[in-house]
Amino acid sequence: MALMMMAAAGFAQAPGGNIYVGYALNHASAEPGGSSGNLNGWEVSGEAKVAPFVGIVGDLGAQYGTLKIPASYAFGTVALPAQTRVVTYMAGPRVSVSVGKFRPFAHALIGAAHLHQDLSQYAAAYTHGETCVSDAIGGGVDYKILPFIGVRVQGDALQTRFHGQTQNDARITTGVVFRF
Repeated sequence: MALMMMAAAGFAQAPGGNIYVGYALNHASAEPGGSSGNLNGWEVSGEAKVAPFVGIVGDLGAQYGTLKIPASYAFGTVALPAQTRVVTYMAGPRVSVSVGKFRPFAHALIGAAHLHQDLSQYAAAYTHGETCVSDAIGGGVDYKILPFIGVRVQGDALQTRFHGQTQNDARITTGVVFRF
């Protein structure tokens, strides 16, 4: 009985965390000679609090769309539309504070990003895949609707290193956050 009461007391003091699911818009840069454009998709993250104002975040996101990329041929180079997918896997610390129903936060995430581009409509079975280091520095705000449910708006400076170049993209997300 004493062990159960101590376990319950320990759980009551656990700082908690949250799970977030939302829509993501990534204003993505293409490789040199290509064009930038908007990729639409989703983002999922989980945060485990390690202290009242500090948490550790795991973030997974994917955005899809069409970007023009350069293609060389006998007479020169042309920018062709490629079906593009960018998937990011990152983790890092987040600091936050609750102010009434609002919880502003800032985070610094690091991990990997995978790029997949498909030009098979122009050249038989031509696809390009590449994985690189990525990071995201940003933040946002959660608004509590109910004790365990809120909405989030978040913005990140997403940096990737595809094609031997550095891309500095803007990623904006919004969605539902489940707090525990």
